[in-house]
Amino acid sequence: MRILVLGSGAREHAIITALLREDAGHEITAAPGNAGIAREVQTVALDTTNGAVIADYAVDNDIELVVIGPEAPLVAGVADAVRTRGIAVFGPGKAAARLEGSKSFAKHIMESAGVPTGRADRAGTLDEAIELLDRFGSPYVVKADGLAAGKGVIVTDDRDAAIEHARHYLQQGSVLVEEFLDGEEVSLFVLSDGHNVLPLSPAQDFKRVGDSDTGPNTGGMGAYSPLPWLPEGFTEQVLEEVAVPTVRQLAAEQTPFIGLLYCGLIITPQGIRVIEFNVRFGDPETQVVLPRLRTPLSELLFAAATGGLAGRPWPEFSDDAAVAVVLASEGYPEAPITGRPITGLDELDGVSVAHAATAASDTGFTATGGRVLSVVGTGRDIAEAREVTYREIAKIGLEGSHYRTDIAARAV
Repeated sequence: MRILVLGSGAREHAIITALLREDAGHEITAAPGNAGIAREVQTVALDTTNGAVIADYAVDNDIELVVIGPEAPLVAGVADAVRTRGIAVFGPGKAAARLEGSKSFAKHIMESAGVPTGRADRAGTLDEAIELLDRFGSPYVVKADGLAAGKGVIVTDDRDAAIEHARHYLQQGSVLVEEFLDGEEVSLFVLSDGHNVLPLSPAQDFKRVGDSDTGPNTGGMGAYSPLPWLPEGFTEQVLEEVAVPTVRQLAAEQTPFIGLLYCGLIITPQGIRVIEFNVRFGDPETQVVLPRLRTPLSELLFAAATGGLAGRPWPEFSDDAAVAVVLASEGYPEAPITGRPITGLDELDGVSVAHAATAASDTGFTATGGRVLSVVGTGRDIAEAREVTYREIAKIGLEGSHYRTDIAARAV
């Protein structure tokens, strides 16, 4: 199959790695990709938020399936432009992508569908935000209403910090102030063809930059899968109470959801609640879910893109565990220092490495962004997977770099 994968991060690298593992002779192109991806498949420089450009390229190159990785092309409507040219697209259209592009729209859909979530109100001014913060009380939760690359959320006991966060994002649009929900967080990816859904394996990610969940939120510093502590029937309950009602509500509003519904969940004493929806594979959860997937990923993506999920069995997963740890540049997330060389990658053994922000150099690779690499180890259980991952990530050299040392530790 000729497949075009849009994106340039570790998520897209993990998707491509899973597709290549099928050994099915796929012809894969990444746009724009990154230096690590370019070592494995063809890359092409395209404006991934320009629907006409992507559609023309797909038609001219006989692409059979377009997989859209990041949120920005989805919110920009790239899926619509490609789909209207008769090409299968894994990714929702612009209207359905508002589920991630607008927190207010997501709350509307959840309310209409009866999906359990926390109380929230929208603020368009700082005075409104302060009034809501005082109404909901501490801990304070403030979210940017639009896209913020995973950094638009603050959860804090510091009222002044919450106000400053609201002030910053109000310059870009409205914010949501929400009630604080306490419990274990779970990420569940759900494939949708617009009507039918299939779940992948649950994972847990770690957003704070420092050990013991300290420091500012990031795009994600690590993840693991499976989650042996989940109650029996958890996935079935999420499908029944969250995924199916959401997909059916979107269909009823003439905005069918085709692609990957990322359910960001929290298990509270009152039951499962939705923290947020994303409309694409999550990073770094993708890096630990896909290595465990036994069902061919290409079959699942194509079936979702072409309305073919009805009657399909749930995807199969290995019993092995996977742990991903993100190596970040000095200064991440506030002001990452880039351009420094990366060493030691040739010495790694028994792990996979998903590149997120790298460029090729005469000596190998240099770091070009905040989150640089995801190192992924697998094992018979989480303890073994952790041991492999941390043993190997310690071999990587990048001046000033840092990573969390407690990913999946509590699960062990």
